[in-house]
Amino acid sequence: MPPEQAPAPGRHDAAEHRLGTAAVAYREVGGAEAAAANLAWWDADADDYQAEHGGFLGDADFVWCPEGVREAEARLLGDVRGKRVLEVGCGQAACARWLAAAGAHAVATDLSAGMLRHARDGNARTGLDVPLVQANAEHLPLASGSFDAACSAFGAIPFVASVDAVFAEVHRVLRPGAPWVFSVTHPMRWIFPDDPGPQGLTVTQPYFDRTPYVEVDDEGTATYVEYHHTLGDYVRALAAAGFTLTDLVEPEWPEGHTRVWGQWSPLRGKLFPGTAIFRTHRS
Repeated sequence: MPPEQAPAPGRHDAAEHRLGTAAVAYREVGGAEAAAANLAWWDADADDYQAEHGGFLGDADFVWCPEGVREAEARLLGDVRGKRVLEVGCGQAACARWLAAAGAHAVATDLSAGMLRHARDGNARTGLDVPLVQANAEHLPLASGSFDAACSAFGAIPFVASVDAVFAEVHRVLRPGAPWVFSVTHPMRWIFPDDPGPQGLTVTQPYFDRTPYVEVDDEGTATYVEYHHTLGDYVRALAAAGFTLTDLVEPEWPEGHTRVWGQWSPLRGKLFPGTAIFRTHRS
């Protein structure tokens, strides 16, 4: 499919400039191309992402979503003291450091060396020496049955070609009965433009169209890839991988919360959910 439009100007201009992003296209993207594109993207955007969101995420805090749901209050993972907990797609690993401070033996993985550089800096600032592993979430270099829980806060899942492969890998490294909790952009957001203002209230994209969103350079090579799954897709993929869904949390926009984060804003948050948090356990 030829490029359809230029990417909207905004908060990622620096990364797009470094990568030569020229247009947006909806087309199929295989695993190797997606991994290469998103590795380059998050390496290029890591500094700007940390500068923009690091203060909100903290150095050792577990924030599930832009709505500000925190594990300290929500306890979606249960008691983590003394447990081995894996964070998938950790970014700067603030969640893993919170887990370590709460008494867990946390390990954090991410595809991007740029994001892991910020994770190492966070370890140094806090003195919480969380082990960091550079890895594609579809191929975790970790021993089977070696973790008591796993989590992901907006990490990895939307950026990989096969969510089935990610769930299978998480299932493999977990012990029986272990929780697997992850947050993603609420699937219904796919139908709206990625805009926090009034234009983001008008449906423009079919909910059932799973064709990936792709940003490309002048040669048509992907520079950023994001995949869409419906709520039913997630439920079926979890069941197929051997997980039991126990809760689906759709956080409401908090009263007095004024922060705009990408497409998240008070305007949109008052009308429809922006985040879906899946609470499951290994059957």
